[in-house]
Amino acid sequence: METIDPKYEDFKKNLNRLINVDLNLYKEKQMKRRISSLLSRNGYKGFDDYFEALKKDSELLDQFINYMTINVSEFYRNLAQWNVLKDTIIPALKAERNGPLKIWSAACSTGEEPYSLVMLLSQFYNLREINVFASDLDEGAMKKAKEGIYTVKSTTNLPIDLKNKYFTKEGSMLKISNDIKSRVEFKKMDLLKDSYPKGFDLICCRNVMIYFTDEAKEEMYRKFNQSLMPYGVFFVGSTEQIISPDKFNFKSSKTFFYEKIEKK
Repeated sequence: METIDPKYEDFKKNLNRLINVDLNLYKEKQMKRRISSLLSRNGYKGFDDYFEALKKDSELLDQFINYMTINVSEFYRNLAQWNVLKDTIIPALKAERNGPLKIWSAACSTGEEPYSLVMLLSQFYNLREINVFASDLDEGAMKKAKEGIYTVKSTTNLPIDLKNKYFTKEGSMLKISNDIKSRVEFKKMDLLKDSYPKGFDLICCRNVMIYFTDEAKEEMYRKFNQSLMPYGVFFVGSTEQIISPDKFNFKSSKTFFYEKIEKK
């Protein structure tokens, strides 16, 4: 049994008061290891003096939030799953609904996922009909998303026709078109604390829940389910399959895709 570190416990309490983020909802060993590595790299001896520095230095605090939220993404991440989305999930939802789909990219990071969704949907709808809601805890990441400038490597999985149509070269980088950017609404949101918006046909929350405790994940599953329309679909990451999805009013549709069960 791991002994409790009182300095880390104090750090968690103080941080929650400072930025309203509860580290108790994250996997303990994983998060403590990440923070210990970060404070050491920045030259701090322990949690106490690191927290004092976070209080006084907004740039250091932004760096901490960015590191804590693990902003690693790319366009069409896990390509096979995006092909299932294009070939099966979106056509089925489109056939079920009368108008354009309402989609939420939860934990959208630097924008690759919501912009990927817009580009995929552009193969089914006119761009002006497409609206994707995107949320993240990290305002710095969303600022980068709004700028829309990416490395060539991040577009490796993107179909070449979409890359040619919606990106232009900007030095060694690629800039996404305003036509795509204008279809995404970004909002700061803490999935562990904030109330969830409602009425979505598809919700994507990928590669973020692996960092949370089982209790936190179960609460999120219930809230995501409540945010979906009847027969809506919940799309998770490749290491985040839901054990006993029926417990949360879901059924497995395809691997990594869960359909909301309608109660009789």
